[in-house]
Amino acid sequence: MTSNRNPRLRAVLGASASAFTILAAGAAIAQEAPPPAAEPASDEVEAIVVTGFRASLQSAINLKRNESGVVDAIKAEDIAQFPDLNLAESLQRIPGVSISRINGEGRQITVRGLGSEYTRVRINGMEAISTTGGTANSGGTNRGRGFDFNVFASDLFNSIAVRKTASADVEEGSLGATVDLTTAKAFDSGKPQLVLSAGASYNDLSEKTTPRVSVLASNVFFDGKVGALLSVAYEERHLKEEGANITRWATGASNGGFNSASTVPGYTVAQINSANIFAPRIPGYVSYDIESKRLGIAGSLQYKPNSDTQVTLDALYAYLAGTRKEAQLQAIGLSRANTGKPQTIIRDGVVENGNLVYARMDNVDLRTQAAYDELNTEFKQFTLSGTHDFSGSLRVGMLAGYSDSTFTQPISTIVTFDRANSQNYQYDFRKGRAPQILLGFDPTDPANWASTNGTSEVRIRPQFVENQFSTAKVYGEWDLNENLRLKAGLDWRKFEYDSYGQYRTSETVVQTLTPAQLASVSKVFTGFGRNMDLPEGNFTSWLIPDIDKYAALLGIYSNSGIYALTDTNNSSARGQYGAVEEQDYGAYVQAEFKFDAFGLPFRGDAGVRRVHTEQESAGYAAVAGAIQRVDVARDYDLTLPSFNLAADLSDTVVARVSAAQTIARPGIGSLSPGGDVAVQGANRTYSSGNPYLTPTKSDNLDFSLEWYREKGAMIALGVFYKRIDTFVATLRREAVYNTLGLPDSLLTGTGATTDQVFQVTQPVNSDGGDLKGFEINIQQPFTFLPGFWSNFGVVANYTYVDSKIEYLTSTTPGAPTVNATLVGLSKNAANLTLYYETPKWSVRGSLAYRDGYLTQVPGSDGNTVQGTNETLNVDMQASWNIRDNLKLSIEGVNLTDEFNDQYVGDSNRLNVYTHSGRQFLVGLRYNF
Repeated sequence: MTSNRNPRLRAVLGASASAFTILAAGAAIAQEAPPPAAEPASDEVEAIVVTGFRASLQSAINLKRNESGVVDAIKAEDIAQFPDLNLAESLQRIPGVSISRINGEGRQITVRGLGSEYTRVRINGMEAISTTGGTANSGGTNRGRGFDFNVFASDLFNSIAVRKTASADVEEGSLGATVDLTTAKAFDSGKPQLVLSAGASYNDLSEKTTPRVSVLASNVFFDGKVGALLSVAYEERHLKEEGANITRWATGASNGGFNSASTVPGYTVAQINSANIFAPRIPGYVSYDIESKRLGIAGSLQYKPNSDTQVTLDALYAYLAGTRKEAQLQAIGLSRANTGKPQTIIRDGVVENGNLVYARMDNVDLRTQAAYDELNTEFKQFTLSGTHDFSGSLRVGMLAGYSDSTFTQPISTIVTFDRANSQNYQYDFRKGRAPQILLGFDPTDPANWASTNGTSEVRIRPQFVENQFSTAKVYGEWDLNENLRLKAGLDWRKFEYDSYGQYRTSETVVQTLTPAQLASVSKVFTGFGRNMDLPEGNFTSWLIPDIDKYAALLGIYSNSGIYALTDTNNSSARGQYGAVEEQDYGAYVQAEFKFDAFGLPFRGDAGVRRVHTEQESAGYAAVAGAIQRVDVARDYDLTLPSFNLAADLSDTVVARVSAAQTIARPGIGSLSPGGDVAVQGANRTYSSGNPYLTPTKSDNLDFSLEWYREKGAMIALGVFYKRIDTFVATLRREAVYNTLGLPDSLLTGTGATTDQVFQVTQPVNSDGGDLKGFEINIQQPFTFLPGFWSNFGVVANYTYVDSKIEYLTSTTPGAPTVNATLVGLSKNAANLTLYYETPKWSVRGSLAYRDGYLTQVPGSDGNTVQGTNETLNVDMQASWNIRDNLKLSIEGVNLTDEFNDQYVGDSNRLNVYTHSGRQFLVGLRYNF
């Protein structure tokens, strides 16, 4: 489902069309004189001295043009100067690539409608995974194969290449694309360099200014035989993310229904409490205060004793340390059975399109909560690579490497205060996307809140995730003649995943506080709702627990008594446990060829890759009524052919066709044989993994036509089709706990009972489907225009993708299915960058549009789907070369303060509506 704001897409496409009109006019002008002859294609990418944005675009065009398959790239304007502050932000400029954000910053990517689980990322030639944590609304902790780009400072990298078609010499594992990240190296420039950058970043929602610095030193020694480079980047950020958090909608019948005294004009109590009317589960507002420090270090040591031999040692280290404070006020009782929803009386209400969009209620249980989290990611990688040319026609190479990404959340604490049976509570979703919430009392007064044993909660949930990769490969190339090259290689990869966490035995066992004690361990949160257009009368301040004072008074971090932490002997903590070890053995042969036919030069490659995978997974599950560790081992073999062909139809036109079979392995977090029961407030779930999930296999066909009419210019049209055999879908259903075959003891201390309904989930292989679409990519400097207009240029692209999937609602044969687009797929995506560049000035403005997309099918709580509405992000960058080696830059990110707008159901019921403000950066860069 998408929202009804498609005029935003039309605006981006309209701007792109205007640019295309200018481009076409330029082409007509250019026809008055013969265009300069384009350089013929070759196997080697043309070496270009990158000195500006236009030169950066030209370098990327050269890489794309000379490949046999479909490759798009982004190159640094100069060493240690990547175009964006975040790699994901840069990647969204590439056709077919969309990003998801966390705290206003790009986190993961989707390529041609396929999410991060279907995309592999290599750093300096080695596959890696980086893992971060987040709020539940931003995806939570990454326990899959997706790559979190927000770990790295972009200053550390020199180029990104997105390989959208497969070849046998590139390791398997991707359906969407293989993304190659490359750090800078001394031999890139071959000369001494010292680059210093310093700047400041300001967020207009947090109203905080933070520093950003980087340094790069590079030199070559011993007559160019040895090169060394060291790059260090450090950045701090302080921002807020705040808005509405509804925690989905549910039917009136859920959790026992509303009190029988409820009344809504035009509806009976039976209709209100039926499955045909939805009401918000936990309407409320939330604010996150987020601070982070990001350190990145990249080093490279290169040795080239002669023109035939080169050895490179690369090292990369990144550390992302952050804290997150949360203040939230919510109507928790609307999702509580027994003493919650069944006691709530609706005094007045309005139903629109089957949704209770306005209600005035009595006997509503309210909750205010504070949370504090520490979230740290440490990433390190070492790669040793080398090549040797024996005779000019025979070359061999090797690569060995190790990477480790460890995410730790040593402190994850929530403390709640509660207010039972509050009167005259109102919510209203008719006044804009942000609902109006009227409380009917002063929420800042400690006397209006209580901390009660059995109702209030103290959650302490430290968790840890580690991903390790080990890689070794050898390969050879043999030039049989100038038109035929044979390649062959062997590779081995070992991936290890470990996840675990700790919980309290019972989170609702707390000390009941006296009014004086509660007042002493609380504080008033103020200033909520800036730049949100909150409805009149809405609360903007409320009382929250002061976690530091609460901990000091009650010793909640003592790990003893009622605050003792448990792990695999605790049902909820067991759900955090998982271990997977995967080893992949690969071998490939590939032929690269050139030939002339039909009066045209052709080039391409054809090959086959054979893969053997061994997989072991472990988790805790119920076996014969008892919980025990379960270990599962399996292996499988795959054969994956690939073919790429490019033809130079003229000096300026290239046509391509590619065909391949590709695979993506199931998400790591889904492979655990374990299961867990989790009770968090009014949310009751039982989830289990599936160690027998099979890889997703796809038959792919790509066509593209590219016109390089002049230097720095390109128009490309690509069409792609994928026949996908299976998807890993999460099967969701509701079931009473005592029907699940689980021990009653798992509910001890949770407050839940065996007769309550739980959300039950498990990943399964579902039927696949077809994915198809097209891309249009335009790059054009306006050098054909007169005067200062010739300094302008445009980069624009548009992607359309479609895929219909039959989602399972049950494993029972003949059970109904849900027909919807692929999760994470945006049918329409567009990007537009207009730039102006002279030797002194450079100005760029960018629009990035992403259509709405689904995040879950079927949705929870009886909703058909869950998804995210469309986004349009506006960024700008300007720089002034004060001197040849001194540059001043100004950048604005998310200038329209785009909201994260999530929904549930076909009627676009509000689920999450948060924003994180605009980010402004000022910096100086000095190149010695």
